[in-house]
Amino acid sequence: MITHEIVGDDMQAVVITMAAGDEIRAEAGAMTFMTDGVEMDARLEGGLLGGLKRRLLAGESLFLTFFRCTTPMARVAFSGPHPGKIIRMPLQSSAILCQRDSFLCAAGNIEINVEFTKRLGAGFFGGEGFILQRLEGTGEVFIHSGGPIIPMELEAGERLRVDTGCLGGVLGGLGDLIGGDK
Repeated sequence: MITHEIVGDDMQAVVITMAAGDEIRAEAGAMTFMTDGVEMDARLEGGLLGGLKRRLLAGESLFLTFFRCTTPMARVAFSGPHPGKIIRMPLQSSAILCQRDSFLCAAGNIEINVEFTKRLGAGFFGGEGFILQRLEGTGEVFIHSGGPIIPMELEAGERLRVDTGCLGGVLGGLGDLIGGDK
């Protein structure tokens, strides 16, 4: 069972404490430090096609790095490539859509996929909004987002238009969330 602590202000890191056998997967190059008792392994998850899809469409690395705890307790830390905030998103057989290149690390059974917005205006509104990342499964996901974080919960039937360049993540479906004209 992992525990975590998010440290820092404008340049945050998530420090994860793992028990023996725990495994974290992370975007290549996101690791800040790891203590003794952590083994690191790069894998081409999803085969060559899955890696290429992540690389070309989502802006992520071809490989994912896996960190496995081999001692009773060890720590590993991850940070984003630029100033921003780290958001923890616990998933219980659910999915989150987030801005491309925002996946930082995950624990549990999490699938990392690419999702396309369905509306043409969404892609032009934010300049990068055709492609989002879909993180789904059961576990904990940590995403990195530049700028301030404004948590919001929408009521049934409530709409919010968001520039996809400013979208940290959204649980559930997009619906009318992404900006652009109908």
